[in-house]
Amino acid sequence: MQQASEAIIEFNNTGLSILEIGHRTPFFIEVMEEARALVKELMQLDDSYDVMFLQGGATTQFMQIPMNLLDSDETAAYCDDGVWGSKAIKEASLFGKADVVASSKDKGYTYLNKGFSVPSTAKYLHITSNNTVEGTQYFAAPDVSVPLVADLSSDIFSRQMDYSKYSLIYAGAQKNMGAAGVTVVIVKKDILGKIKRPIPAIMDYRKHIEAGSLMNTPPVFAVYVALLTLRWIKESGGLAEMERSSLEKSSLLYNTIDSLPVFTSKIAVEDRSRMNAVFFLNDSNLEAPFLDLCKKEGMVGVKGYRTVGGIRVSMYNALPLESVVAFTDLMKHFSVVSG
Repeated sequence: MQQASEAIIEFNNTGLSILEIGHRTPFFIEVMEEARALVKELMQLDDSYDVMFLQGGATTQFMQIPMNLLDSDETAAYCDDGVWGSKAIKEASLFGKADVVASSKDKGYTYLNKGFSVPSTAKYLHITSNNTVEGTQYFAAPDVSVPLVADLSSDIFSRQMDYSKYSLIYAGAQKNMGAAGVTVVIVKKDILGKIKRPIPAIMDYRKHIEAGSLMNTPPVFAVYVALLTLRWIKESGGLAEMERSSLEKSSLLYNTIDSLPVFTSKIAVEDRSRMNAVFFLNDSNLEAPFLDLCKKEGMVGVKGYRTVGGIRVSMYNALPLESVVAFTDLMKHFSVVSG
């Protein structure tokens, strides 16, 4: 935050603010190239992949992915595991057929359906790696024979895994990678250029790759903040350290939930998200007093999503363990005073 704020006044002794440098100048091209290289280094991806920094948020990718990968007479497979997967399915249906091969809607999205098969004719399988609203997370990539596409908006750079199993990964920056305003898209280049549909130039991944993500003016400041965050992840110990910290924080919180009778989690234990813990008070009448206590003690943003309710605690990379310790101490205190 300090480095980013200083760059607003003057960037790298150039006499210019990061907000006013030209995006095609060597100053910013160096930022973009280092950011792309760090993404591939942290994920251990080779040169068969390319990295784009785009605008429009991850929501734009709901339609940009099928626009680039799915013809109107073809089918893509989708997992419906929550609000974001459902939105992606609706958008894909505008470009071809979206076949829902797995859904956990039958139990209120409180688990992940893993025993599903994908037709070999499907152009790709799309999953939402972590469901921020519902509190579930995939801990292993589905083993499929078609290209795997994943929305990693809320758990990107939080753990070690074999990212080469994915053909396309996308993520809004605002959870684990930086400031809102830029979306990273990581794509295996050999899946592109296989559809008959003409693609508007600004929506064509190949055009963005050719232009080095400089086809139009990128969100310069957001990309710079992403670069600073990627450097921090690497300097802190990389994805191994992010995963260790994530496990420590989430284990503390879930162990506290399970140990206090006043609280309950409806999520299948094996699918509990390390990023977003969604839980409830067994007595719904205690929810308002608990949230009032959270507000009084400066515990910000813990009210559950409007369609789910309850409590939601987000534990992204930047959240220190001390914050989770403070919150679990508050939970224990409330459990005592509420009787």
